[in-house]
Amino acid sequence: MLTKELNETFTRVGPGTPMGELMRRYWYPVVFVRELDEWPIKKVRLLGEDFALWKTRDGGYGILQKHKIRAQAGMAQALGGMVWAYIGPFPAPELPRFDVFVMDGVRDIGHSVLPCNWLQIMENSVDPHHVEWLHGRYFNFLAQTSGFEMPSAFTKSHVKVGFDAFEWGIIKRRLLEGQSEEDDDWKIGHPMVFPYCMRVGGNGIDQMQIRVPIDDTHTRAMFYSTHNPPGLDSYPEQVYPFDYQYLWRDENGNHIVDYIEGQDVMAWVSQGEVADRTAEHIGKSDIGVTMLRRMFRENIAAVQAGRDPIGVVREPHDRIDLPCERSKFGAGAEFALQWIDRGSSRYSPHVDMLKKLHIEAAQARGEMVPAGGPS
Repeated sequence: MLTKELNETFTRVGPGTPMGELMRRYWYPVVFVRELDEWPIKKVRLLGEDFALWKTRDGGYGILQKHKIRAQAGMAQALGGMVWAYIGPFPAPELPRFDVFVMDGVRDIGHSVLPCNWLQIMENSVDPHHVEWLHGRYFNFLAQTSGFEMPSAFTKSHVKVGFDAFEWGIIKRRLLEGQSEEDDDWKIGHPMVFPYCMRVGGNGIDQMQIRVPIDDTHTRAMFYSTHNPPGLDSYPEQVYPFDYQYLWRDENGNHIVDYIEGQDVMAWVSQGEVADRTAEHIGKSDIGVTMLRRMFRENIAAVQAGRDPIGVVREPHDRIDLPCERSKFGAGAEFALQWIDRGSSRYSPHVDMLKKLHIEAAQARGEMVPAGGPS
């Protein structure tokens, strides 16, 4: 349980707030490269402030606060088909070149603006048990009552979970029924990348889940996937990543919950614009949440003391590889196809091409191809 004052400290990201000052030490993706190629200037809102972002004649990018006499100039640059902005104090850190954004593969990005605070999304990321209950038992209930097949990977119960702090945030581990500690889900796990991302994937899909705080009550939630199933010598060329909005409400205003991320969005948004943590009941399964909150408090204090928080990169680099399980839930191509069919990628305009990519790779590896091919 948090006090009202501490809950506000954790959730307010505007200029001059403790969390806002911490969050301004990082880079954020704010538009797609494609958008500024189509029209060279765009309005963006980030951390409670409004900016103009533009592409220069020499192919660079600039960003400037709007409607201020002494406007703050930030920095902007492209990575992974997105334009990233930095609006914090100088000297600016390096833009981290995390593996998902620079590795070979087919890039597919689902995105939507959600009417809730970013922190309740991040706290969900360090609650592994929600997979068993929300994506397992609840999904199974929906499948049985609505007549569709749910992803089999989510039907197993947790034996134990684990969390370890590391240089980029928190490593999450899970041991499921029928697994040993040598399985990737426990031995390697996957990271919550401080302060606003989570790296997931496996079985030929590498994904960064990105939660950009637009302001205190709106978050751009992005699922950046790089499809690179082993077994192929090359991947289709792309001028830009595929980008599209995933749907989370139907025409009647009800949550769409027959896919994985739609269930997550329901859990995030239904808490209200800003979750009230003053009456919460923290239990044993919430160890990841308490660990994340401690990490935020420590790094707010670091910024107030004039130090860099964790995850700030000062040295030039080519690529940052993050630990992430390769064999997810012990499944193969079946996991990849179910991820596409019952995940946000179902809204991709190229969904059939993505499924075909994984089927061809499985055939090249000599695997039996599961049902669920292109329609």
